[in-house]
Amino acid sequence: MKQTPLILSIIALAAVAALGIIQLTSNGSGKSAGAGEAIEANAQPGSIVWFDLDRVTNEYDMANDLRTVVETKVQSISDEVTRRGNKLQSDYNKFQSDLDKGLLVRSVAEQRGQKLQEQQNSFNNYAAQKQQEIAEEQQVMMNQIADAINTFIQKFTEENKYAMVISTQGGILSVPVAAASADLDVTDAIIAGLNAEYVKSKGKTPAAETAPAAEEKAE
Repeated sequence: MKQTPLILSIIALAAVAALGIIQLTSNGSGKSAGAGEAIEANAQPGSIVWFDLDRVTNEYDMANDLRTVVETKVQSISDEVTRRGNKLQSDYNKFQSDLDKGLLVRSVAEQRGQKLQEQQNSFNNYAAQKQQEIAEEQQVMMNQIADAINTFIQKFTEENKYAMVISTQGGILSVPVAAASADLDVTDAIIAGLNAEYVKSKGKTPAAETAPAAEEKAE
């Protein structure tokens, strides 16, 4: 009997199944500047001050909490996609083995091959949907963090009567502030203020859902 054409693209299957965890903007490994501490900036009213955005996103407790929630959800999604992909691969391996051994008549082989093709299409659609969910989770998280920081910076600038607040970030050479007086660095004050506000708000409104949605079970 002529062997049925390859039903599954193994390379494509592995690429779709291995969603993994999307790397989020920060690793969340920074040290907190003290959520309840009031840290005053040295800069005088009317100054143009700056802050390290990388440090703020690393040491902002709300950002780290949101990252943890999103990473948990993403891991759950990735595990389920991988499980379904492995099951589909196992089914194909069994089908191919039966073909190689001549254990299937043509009609049965065609039926099983068609069913596997349908399962692969369904799996690819499912994996694409979950990849989109991961992207949306990440985007919403980043929007929440950005909105909270921006809202605080606006109030911080007004209360301290600064002429301008500039954010800087970067590794080899910070951009856009390559060099500036340490007295104009308000990073610690911003981190402390953000964390203090977050501590106060946690008892009122949860930062994000804490339980990932249950995944559908494979048939």
